[in-house]
Amino acid sequence: MRARFSAFSVGDDGYLLRTWHPATRPPHVDLAGATRWVSLEILETTGGTAFHTEGTVRFRAHFVEHGNPGSLDENSRFTRHEGAWVYLGAL
Repeated sequence: MRARFSAFSVGDDGYLLRTWHPATRPPHVDLAGATRWVSLEILETTGGTAFHTEGTVRFRAHFVEHGNPGSLDENSRFTRHEGAWVYLGAL
């Protein structure tokens, strides 16, 4: 989750697409815009260890858009795909 947040912060759409499950991955990610991602709070996790094949991360991502601060709260689902953890979608 932290790596994906960092990718949003620096505009690394390639990393985001590589770490998105093929079943739910969009054809492209548009990171151009006025949103600047500034910090991430991990609120809760389930699973996600070497012994699991699925996990969730509940987080709050803080951003600034057009000079106004805001936040995005999400409970994300991750799964292993071809040995790597990938983002499946929001719950």
